[in-house]
Parts: sequence; structure tokens; C-alpha cells
Amino acid sequence: MKHAQWIAEELKINISSVQSCLKLIEESATVAFIARYRKAFTGGLNEEQIEAILKLQEYYLKLQSRKETIENAIKDQAKWDDEKADQLRQIRSSTELEDFYLPYKRKKQSKADKALVLGLGSLAALIMKGQESELKLKIQEKQEQLDLEADQLLQFCIDICVQWITENQYLRRRLRQLFQRSSKIVSKLKDAEHPDAAKYQDYHNYEGLLSKLPSHRALALFRAEDQGVVSLKIGPDQTEALEISKGIIGRNLKTTGPLLLKAIKSAYSKSIAPSLAKEMRNLSKQKAEEIAIQVFAKNLRQLLAAPPLHQKRVLAIDPGFKSGCKMVCLDEFGGLLHNENIYPHPPQKEWAKAKAKLAQMVEAYQLDAIAVGNGTAGRETETLIQQTSFRRKVQVFSVSEAGASVYSASSVARKEFPQYDVTVRGAVSIGRRLQDPLAELVKVDPKAIGVGQYQHDLDAKKLDAELEKTVSSVVNEVGVELNQASPHLLKFVSGLGSSLAENIYNYREENGPFSKRSDLKKVKGLGSKAFEQCAGFLRIAASKEILDNTAIHPESYDLVKEWALSQSINLKDLISDKESLARMSVPAELAKQHGNLQMESLRDELLKAGRDQRGLIKAFSFDPRIKRIEDLRVGMLLQGLVNNITKFGAFVDLGIKQSGLVHVSEIADRFISDPNEELSLQQVVKVKVLDVDLRRNRIQLSIKQATDV
Repeated sequence: MKHAQWIAEELKINISSVQSCLKLIEESATVAFIARYRKAFTGGLNEEQIEAILKLQEYYLKLQSRKETIENAIKDQAKWDDEKADQLRQIRSSTELEDFYLPYKRKKQSKADKALVLGLGSLAALIMKGQESELKLKIQEKQEQLDLEADQLLQFCIDICVQWITENQYLRRRLRQLFQRSSKIVSKLKDAEHPDAAKYQDYHNYEGLLSKLPSHRALALFRAEDQGVVSLKIGPDQTEALEISKGIIGRNLKTTGPLLLKAIKSAYSKSIAPSLAKEMRNLSKQKAEEIAIQVFAKNLRQLLAAPPLHQKRVLAIDPGFKSGCKMVCLDEFGGLLHNENIYPHPPQKEWAKAKAKLAQMVEAYQLDAIAVGNGTAGRETETLIQQTSFRRKVQVFSVSEAGASVYSASSVARKEFPQYDVTVRGAVSIGRRLQDPLAELVKVDPKAIGVGQYQHDLDAKKLDAELEKTVSSVVNEVGVELNQASPHLLKFVSGLGSSLAENIYNYREENGPFSKRSDLKKVKGLGSKAFEQCAGFLRIAASKEILDNTAIHPESYDLVKEWALSQSINLKDLISDKESLARMSVPAELAKQHGNLQMESLRDELLKAGRDQRGLIKAFSFDPRIKRIEDLRVGMLLQGLVNNITKFGAFVDLGIKQSGLVHVSEIADRFISDPNEELSLQQVVKVKVLDVDLRRNRIQLSIKQATDV
């Protein structure tokens, strides 16, 4: 299989595992399906390894296509031979490939090309060989022949040398290594009157090693340059670059002649350096974007996998001042039971009336929890709830509103609640996020959820693709209850997509709940391949087949039952008794027939059965003293929730509009390069207030200094 060896070498994975993985992909298997249900076939490859294999396979396929184009172009010039064919086969990178093609690339006729047509190649060769003294005689001969001035002929010869030096593959490779290792990025203020000049104050006069430049700084510098605030220069020390060039071009010469030195300097400054600087700039930006996209994806994964409030009735409140607080009552499945407004805050100030209505709604609809949006008037509304007496135990949660307004105006929301306006839909979304974050957040464009860094600087297509992949990964990792899932959630299940998700939903609406997994085969358009890919990720809690409510794939039902029978254990007991299951041995016959890896994979899935891997949600209360940034004082110790993680630090929600930043250096007593080493989204942390900048609405916090107190 093409490129399998290269992929295996680069990823340090057994080649047979790579080949098996690529074979499954060719057969339309999804990453989630391969990672969970084909471990025995791939040697236990995980999702991350499979994604890496796919990424490299795509890269090498594009490289192969480009190689074929270049080969044909060189053949058209009648310059193709076995040596070039062998060189081309060995190339593994696109930069090396373009260096290889550079001498044959069709371009506008250069000065060097014109000089070569005049027959000056042999004269230029004398310069390259260090035989500059012989050149004077040859120049005189050409002067008479071409009727040109000696200085003009000499410049033509240098132009040829410049082109030859520029196209030298080995020189470009060595200089590229220098640029990668030693390039500095230097910024200078370009427009002090620019409206965003103050925003980039840290970069008005900045210098740093490009290879060590943090991703967030790289993106900020490139954005500042794009907006015209600063100018950037990238490159290594020129002296070192010229020494390398002289050593390679004049390797057999005792000294570099003045003409050759002039050609080397010209080739470097006018062509090689600008070309490699542009290449380094693009690579640096690409790397920074990839890191930022991965930060976004990691945050999104954590947010989607946040613990749910399982099947509890919820009162959701979208708070506000003048327009009032929109309240919606939701049943345990997220169904809308009732909605109305209360007006406890200015200008109406109907505090007592609002308290009475809250107590009435909780009692009337037997509500278990209250979800309060964390936006405008959120803290004030929490105070209202704290001062209300309820006849039943009610938990109170602050829920992020990020993206709720996007959902409320979307076609998905209009389809779900055609008879209600955006205020009702937004409140419903807040409540459902508490009940099941995954099921609700998949309806919102991930970019609107409020996590990540510099998302507007990133390649939109790459960001969307990575975020969609992340959503799909989490959905399949958690699993989906087939009889409750919306079409929008179902579409992310392995092997489905929008069309089949709609067909499943419509079948359920017309025929009632699915009684067993195999009923999926009755859905229009859902063939055997789609069933194979999706079945293991869909759950049916009420099915008579107990394995339908596990991550065990239907293809393995008989094997699991045979295993249980061999141990004289009832299947129901096998799933419920985790301790016995963990100790249960694998019969030699089954191990030989199916492999130990397959049997241990089945054990792992059975151990997870009946458990939501997302854990349990816990209620959290912010400090009641803090309702706005002006309430903060330097030195205060507070508790907050981590609500965003970047490469340079983490943001902590203190229950006010502005989140505080904990710089990466203030997270732990030890050195950490990535905040994810210590923190996760929605983690409760104790922080110390280091600085409050009211003018810029910025809050600086420390975790490590809070733990020392």
C-alpha cells in the first residue's frame, strides 16, 4: 500500500497496523468505529493514532499528485532521466519537491536566461570554478562577437551564476536548516497613529527567536502586521548564511573570487533569503494556527463532555433587567412545560412578586434544579433565588449563555419551537445545557460557544473541520440514547450523517420508540454498512436485549454470551457485578479464536456499561460579595470556574461579566508549558486577585499564590 512504510516510520507504528488501518478506511470505516471495534485488526490503534495516519496519508497522496505533475513537466522539456526519477521517488516533503523542480519550473524569461541564449554559460562556469583570471580573455572574445561592453557581459555572467546558485538544492536545504534553527522575528512600529496601535503595544519593538515564539505571540504579530501597525522581518544572521553559502558553492576553491562572492551575496539577498523568510513566516503561522485550533478543539471536547444533570426537571432562567427574566419549565427530557416572565430588577423592582412566582413554579412543576444564565443580571437573579423559600430541595446552577442567542435564532431552534420567540428558545437552551451539555451544544456553531484563542485569525475551513471532528468524537465516545436523540445529535454518530439522522428521527416519530438495535435496519436508506458503523454507538435503555444498552457491538453479542456461559454467569449479573467481571478469566479457546486484545476490549466495554463516563455535575456558588468588577480588591481570595484555556494561561469565571486571567506562570509552583497539565474546563479553583485594571476591564489572578495562603 502506497506510503504505508513512510507513515509507519514517521509515527513509529508497526507497518501492518498502518496497512490495516488504511484498508479499513478504504472500506469506508469511520475513525470512531476503527478505534473502538477493530482494535484486534489494527493492533490496538487509538483514535489519535488513526487521525495521524489519515493526515499523513492525505499529505503523501497530495505529494504524489504533485510529483506526477512535475515529472510530466520535466519530460515535456526532454530533461527527464533515471537519476531524476530516483531523486523524485526519495522526496518526502513538499519543500524539497519544489526545490527539486525549481531549475525546470517554467517562468518569465530572466536576465540569466537571456544571457544563456547569448552563449555566456561557459563564461559563467569559469566564475563558478574560481577561474576569474581566465575570464578576462574570454570576455574580450565575446565583446567582438556580440558587440557588447565588457561590464555588460560581466554582469550577464554574474546573473547566470546568481540563477545557478539560487537553484542549488543542497544550498537551499542547508540554508533552510539555518533559517529553521536561527531565524529571528523582529517587529518595528510602522504606524503610531493607527487606531489599534495601543492594542499591540507589546509588539511595537519586539525581537525573538522564531522557533521559540509562542503560538499566541506569533498570531498577534502577524495580525499586527496585516493591520499595518508594525512591520516584520524574519531571518538569521546574514554573516553565517553567507559563510555557509561560500562553503558550499566554492567548496573546492582556496578563496572565493570577488565575482563569485558578488553572485553569492546577490543570490542570497535578492532570492534565497526572501524566499526562505516567506517560507518560515508561512510555516510559523501555520504551526501557530494548528496549535490554536487544537487548543480550541481540546476546550470544546471538555465542554461537550461536561457532566450532565441526569433526567431532572429544570427551571431555566435567562436573566435581564428592563426586559425581565424569561423563565421556562422543562420536564426531565427537556420538553417545554411552561414559560413566563418575572421582573424583579430595576426598573420594575417586583422582587416579592418574583419570589412568589419562583416558588409557585418549582412546586407546580415539581422542579429539581434551577439553571441561571451567567449573563446580564445573572448574579442578581441568583440572589433572588437564594432569598426564596422552596417547599422542596432545589439545586441552583450558573450556566454559560455563550452561543444561546445563536441557537435561539437558528433554523434548528425554529424547527423545534416554531410557535415561540427567541427569548423562550434561549432560555430552553440554557436549561437543556444543564440537563445534557452534549445533546444541546451540538446544535450550536462551536465558534459561538466562547472557548479557544484567536479564532478569527484562523483558517475557517480547517477550524470548522477540526471542531466538527471533535464533536463527532465526543458524541461517539459518550454514546447516544436512540429514542431521545435529536436529528442534530444523531448526525454526528459514526456512519450516519444528516440524511440518515433525519430518517431515523422520522421513523421514530411514525412508529414509536425503537425496541431493539436491529430495528435500525428498517430505517429507509440505512443499509448493512451504515448499521455496522453506527449500531455500537447507539443505546436503547428499554430494550429487552440487555447488551443494546452498552457499547458492545451487535456483532459481538454471541461472543459475550458465550463467554458468560463459559463462566456460568448470568448476562445481567455479568454487567452489574463489576468486580467479578474485572477478575473473570478468558477461556483459552475464546482467546485463541478471537485474540486476547478483542476479549479485553469486550471486558472494558462491559465494565463501562450502565455508567455515564462524563461523571456527576456538582453545584457551585460564586462569592456573594462580588457582582461586578468594581467589587474586586487586590489580595482577595475567591473561588471561580475555569471557563477557557489557552496556551498562555487560563480564564476564570468569578461570577461577573469579565473573566480573570491566570497567566501560565501563575498556575503552579513548578514550570508548566501548557495550562492543560494542571487545569480543565469547569474546574473549581481558588484564586488570588493580583491586579484589577478598570480602564481596560482586565483582571489578573494567581492560583499558585492562593494555595500558599
